[in-house]
Amino acid sequence: MTATLRPYLNAVRATLQAALCLENFSSQVVERHNKPEVEVRSSKELLLQPVIISRNDKEKVLIEGSINSVRVSIAVKQADEIEKILCHKFMRFMMMRAENFFILRRKPVEGYDISFLITNFHTEQMYKHKLVDFVIHFMEEIDKEISEMKLSVNARARIVAEEFLKNVSCSFSTCVYKINGLFLLYIS
Repeated sequence: MTATLRPYLNAVRATLQAALCLENFSSQVVERHNKPEVEVRSSKELLLQPVIISRNDKEKVLIEGSINSVRVSIAVKQADEIEKILCHKFMRFMMMRAENFFILRRKPVEGYDISFLITNFHTEQMYKHKLVDFVIHFMEEIDKEISEMKLSVNARARIVAEEFLKNVSCSFSTCVYKINGLFLLYIS
């Protein structure tokens, strides 16, 4: 784990623990309704100030709290085009299975890659510290998974390029030389 990741995750953990002080709150508009106020946004006095915890300009967490729910939105590091594609595909895969993850939203907040919605019913049914641990563990693992997938894609691309260049190496008076892992193209 890098030196900047641990303080970032600790800040997210502390903020989530503070934000998960949720209680049952019935709707002020419709009788016997109980909807997450962070989603409905029916009255401003029930919403807390949103908190953004940022590791860098591309990797950040938005924590929006209310009296009966918390929405956690995560922007995953995407340094290059490969990571953007891998992140998009992986998040789409996760959101298609949102019903298996009780707190995962099907659609993320604009500008973020994935979102979780934790309501007071979740905190009544599950341990709060386990919910926080799940979100933190998810953040750790998603970074590792995307890095591993990127290495795998790069290794596979390298093998495909080698095989392609072996087949094309000396045709049409063109020669390809491999020196210390670099390919040199000589055209005569």
